[in-house]
Amino acid sequence: MGCCTGRCTLIFLCTLQLLASLERQIFDFLGYQWAPILGNFLHIIVVILGLFGTIQYRSKYIIVYSIWTALWVAWNVFIICFYLEVGGLSKDTDYMTFNISMHRSWWREHGPGCVRREVPPPTSRGLEDHSYISVTGCMVEFQYLEVMHSSLQILLALVGFVYACYVISVFTEEEDSFDFIGGLDSYTYHHSPQKTSHVQLKPVYLSK
Repeated sequence: MGCCTGRCTLIFLCTLQLLASLERQIFDFLGYQWAPILGNFLHIIVVILGLFGTIQYRSKYIIVYSIWTALWVAWNVFIICFYLEVGGLSKDTDYMTFNISMHRSWWREHGPGCVRREVPPPTSRGLEDHSYISVTGCMVEFQYLEVMHSSLQILLALVGFVYACYVISVFTEEEDSFDFIGGLDSYTYHHSPQKTSHVQLKPVYLSK
């Protein structure tokens, strides 16, 4: 019963992680956030691997998933620090785009209640520079929306890690138990071949 409950819970968590990652991937694509796009892509692949391992009783795949969740938590902690500008980080830098573009988070201009207005830039600058776009009326600042997304990912990853370790331990115990019972049965039901007697009975004559 415990094994079934653990497997079902892990399958449910992997499904939630897939949905959350796909939603995040869409908005990162809209904002041309190349670093998060790459991270989300790897995360989706590993979650699918963990989901397959849970369904097919493959402990090795779940181990890969559990290791990745630890790395995924660390990555999302970095994103939180980036947007909250912790440790000298600045959300206005181009780290998330690998310094190949000046795009920012999609939520910066399209968050709840945000009103976007283009301000005429000087002749020396282009319209693609987001510093000349005025955004007002946002109910929630974009950095906090990004933090909430990362916090959700951390929560799902931590719970998934716990259940992955539990399912791995259950699978390992079942494999050990199966090997022991199989070995015991093979020993119990193994019969040594019986020796057949080739001695022939011959009549004995007594001489007088």
